[in-house]
Amino acid sequence: MLLASALLLAACSDDPEPIPQTPLDEPLAAPVYDASLEPAEAAMALVPEAATVLVVMDFDELRLQLEQSGLTSESKAKARKKFWRTAERESVLFSPGLLRSEDKRLRKKYGFTQDDVSWEARFALPTSALSTAGEGWVLKLRDDLDLDGVQRAVDAEEGPLGGAVVDTTNSLVTLGSTTDPGASWAADPDRIALVGPTASATYVDTACVPYDVAFADGDEADLAPAPAGDLDDLDDLGPFSVSYGTELVTVRLGLARNDVFDRARLPDVLPRTDPDFALGYLDPVADPGGGRIGYRLGDPDVAERLAQQRRLPFAVCRSGSS
Repeated sequence: MLLASALLLAACSDDPEPIPQTPLDEPLAAPVYDASLEPAEAAMALVPEAATVLVVMDFDELRLQLEQSGLTSESKAKARKKFWRTAERESVLFSPGLLRSEDKRLRKKYGFTQDDVSWEARFALPTSALSTAGEGWVLKLRDDLDLDGVQRAVDAEEGPLGGAVVDTTNSLVTLGSTTDPGASWAADPDRIALVGPTASATYVDTACVPYDVAFADGDEADLAPAPAGDLDDLDDLGPFSVSYGTELVTVRLGLARNDVFDRARLPDVLPRTDPDFALGYLDPVADPGGGRIGYRLGDPDVAERLAQQRRLPFAVCRSGSS
């Protein structure tokens, strides 16, 4: 018995120390900028909480998809031109590149161009929050780029870089971003949950789309009883996202939504958008558990224009809400 007791005590002494538990009433720290995250999620730590829309272009992912991985401003001109021609034809481009209009000048004087941008985020702000027409942005530059030229271009206020800030630690250039993650989109778990998987382009909106915005000044009161009833049956919608690849589109409306099938068929029962939604978004498939709608990407230009103009029937507000 004594031997058994000794063995038991020895075994217990080898047990790992219990992991300390965080008290439930202790608030979790707001996430900080993390370069290892996918761009849309990483950008959220820099987007002010007042922003209403975020669009992110992952140019590194797009280069990979278009078989131009590793392309930089040091690549041959022919390869760089081919990439942009293909991207404009085959991909959703929420931004054709903030720096592209200044590429020749930036390359000659400062040694960098749009081809050195790994990803780019733009966000809409209330006009009172920022002097530049209510928009802020973030550029993530490639990690091995010498930022001395970038700093000189910012100091000289070249092109869109006037007023920007260079973060040499993280290879970022920003305008209108926040330095307080606790007052950023990253502090909202609902928004964080909408992004993460790899996508070449991502659109995130903070609220449902009013009927007269989705349908270009259409009047909800003119709807026939059946489609009007479809709007009544929808659940309320908060933040949502749309992620784009070169072939597929994924809409995320939030977890466990019972109305994803209804929202997926709204373009078939409501008036046509201009341009027609069906030209950009094809063959919807609904997933109520994940709160997702999947599409095949049709015309990339149409898909991008509809999102930029918020003409997205699947995200329309339920009747009587906005």
